[in-house]
Amino acid sequence: MSASGGTKAIVAALSANLAIAVAKFVAFAFSGSSSMLAEGVHSLADSGNQALLLVGGKKAKREANEEHPFGYGRERYIYAFLVSIVLFSVGGMFALYEGYEKIKHPHAIEHWYWPVGVLIFAIIAEGFSFRTAIKESNQTRGQHSWTDFIRRAKAPELPVVLLEDFGALVGLVLALGGVGIALATGDGVWDGIGTLCIGILLIVIALVLAAETKSLLLGEGAAAESVTLIREAIVDGDTVTGVIHMRTLHLGPEELLVAAKIAVRHDDTAAEIARAIDAAEARIREAVPIARVIYLEPDIYSAAAAAAGPDPMQTPGGDPHAH
Repeated sequence: MSASGGTKAIVAALSANLAIAVAKFVAFAFSGSSSMLAEGVHSLADSGNQALLLVGGKKAKREANEEHPFGYGRERYIYAFLVSIVLFSVGGMFALYEGYEKIKHPHAIEHWYWPVGVLIFAIIAEGFSFRTAIKESNQTRGQHSWTDFIRRAKAPELPVVLLEDFGALVGLVLALGGVGIALATGDGVWDGIGTLCIGILLIVIALVLAAETKSLLLGEGAAAESVTLIREAIVDGDTVTGVIHMRTLHLGPEELLVAAKIAVRHDDTAAEIARAIDAAEARIREAVPIARVIYLEPDIYSAAAAAAGPDPMQTPGGDPHAH
């Protein structure tokens, strides 16, 4: 995913949420609807989340130094994880508390046209933001389903914005339903029930975000397609005869580390091996441009070791060469 695509989606979501938050708080002040208050806090939390993503993206651009020789690319994962915490605590838990209080102490909704009008406006604004996120995601999603895209994406910004916008739209529908039923029945308990549903929804989305960003923080390898391209690029069939084993790791969404032990012939000279490694690195970068940190270790092919079986640390599909 290009950083510009993610930034565009974040800015669109931030602009929509700030406008919606103000409108919701005004509607709450006039109507006393707990759904409006919960939704206002939700939009405020979402605005803070988008600000966190922008800060993370800026910090990730810092140059590598002696203390952080592989750079700061993972800053984007850290701030995305903070988003899930904010969404869980500020958005979800507050909505659960407010819904419980409204059910326990229900009161009629006043000036119904305020919450209904604001909710309709919010649905339109969130729909615009969601449409922008979908458009930017489709540029890199390819043939993957939306579920696979969210689970496999190495850049956290678009999946976060997609889930936030989706949750916001569903939450707005729930709020509109709660307010509508409360107005139709004259029972404010339904407003509280709608607020509870919003809280549950936000907590579920926050847990999904936390699980996905935790995996990125722990360190994920390259996608299967990239691993295949890298393996094919390493072997030239002349000096480099195979890949003994290989490890990949995302140092950031757009920076990949590749470390591999490669098989060479026993009679190759050091100069020939050095030239072959340089050529292999160039082919890797051409095949997978985000592979920026590459370490290739040459090893001698051993027929006896190959006959004994593959390296226990070998990745599936690798050649059973060992020293």
